[in-house]
Amino acid sequence: MRPARPPLVDVLVAAAFVLLVAAEALLSSEVASPALHLTVAGGAMVSLAWRRSWPVLVAAVVMTSNLTVNPEGQFSTLLAMVLVSFTCGSECDPPWSWIGLAVVVTPFLGSLALEGLEPSDVAAALVFLVGPWTVGVAMRRRAARATEAEERAHRLEQEREEHAMAAAAAERTRIARELHDIVSHSLSVITIQAQAVRRRLGPEQVCEAEDLAAVESTARDALAEMRRLFGVLRSDGESASLSPQPGLAELDRLCDQVRASGLAVDVRTDGLPRTLPPGLDLAAYRIVQEGLTNALRHSGARRANVTLTYDAGRLDIAVEDDGRGFDPATDTAEGHGLVGVRERVALYAGTLRVVPGEQRGTRLVASLPLKETP
Repeated sequence: MRPARPPLVDVLVAAAFVLLVAAEALLSSEVASPALHLTVAGGAMVSLAWRRSWPVLVAAVVMTSNLTVNPEGQFSTLLAMVLVSFTCGSECDPPWSWIGLAVVVTPFLGSLALEGLEPSDVAAALVFLVGPWTVGVAMRRRAARATEAEERAHRLEQEREEHAMAAAAAERTRIARELHDIVSHSLSVITIQAQAVRRRLGPEQVCEAEDLAAVESTARDALAEMRRLFGVLRSDGESASLSPQPGLAELDRLCDQVRASGLAVDVRTDGLPRTLPPGLDLAAYRIVQEGLTNALRHSGARRANVTLTYDAGRLDIAVEDDGRGFDPATDTAEGHGLVGVRERVALYAGTLRVVPGEQRGTRLVASLPLKETP
């Protein structure tokens, strides 16, 4: 539904035309009937306030008033014809824009034809009526293209956000499955060790045996619940694994596999290595793995350097390659295929930076807090 209240600028334009008509009616000796001129032309000029809402109708009203009070083309209603012709082009989609042009041009040329149409009359129609209409059409098309481009950009942004959310959700599910395997393996070890210790107890250690039996039963129950949880997290056809997940102890084997794919890898360790909790150890391994995979597949690198720095309260992991580089103004970690790295770092309250390398290429630096040992 079109707005009932016209814009202020259109109200002011209409008021200015009404004043022109009033001045013509009162001051011009060419006006045969001031009352008729003010009533018909003034009423038509008032309708200009709604020219954007009803362009073809307003054009018809203006043309009717012009034929009635201004057949000689001497008064301001002729200027109003230029305005409504432009409005029909800028505000109407085909076929209404063409209908609006016909509403303006046909009566204009028809009235002139009754007195003998001259080539200059056709030229005047082209310049003062068709010309403004053409400008209006061009402005409407440009505005439509701008709106379409803006909507397309908005859709692409939404798609990127949805893709990023889906990728993050998939990574969280993958991390949860891996942590499930770690916890399940630990529970299995607890169950076996508790059972072994209980069986070595003597007859006089009844209370200790009962406590260990309770630990064993609780661990079995927890393991059963973990298997149910895996049923929620698993992909179709995927089976649970109780084997240990990889950690930094397998880093040399990972680097050998990457070297076999054509990327030279150097590994350096600074500080005193520490035994990490299984989940954190897995996260550190996956961060290096995904950093090397990104360098191998996406950056066109030929060499990568991996640095592990053990500090008093944190582990810093740096993966730097000599690939095509990273532009902070346009690139993101997600754009470099590092959604998994970001999710793993966030899981352990760490920090992640992806910046240009010192010489060229990309440098990924993840910092993971470590709990102090007593």
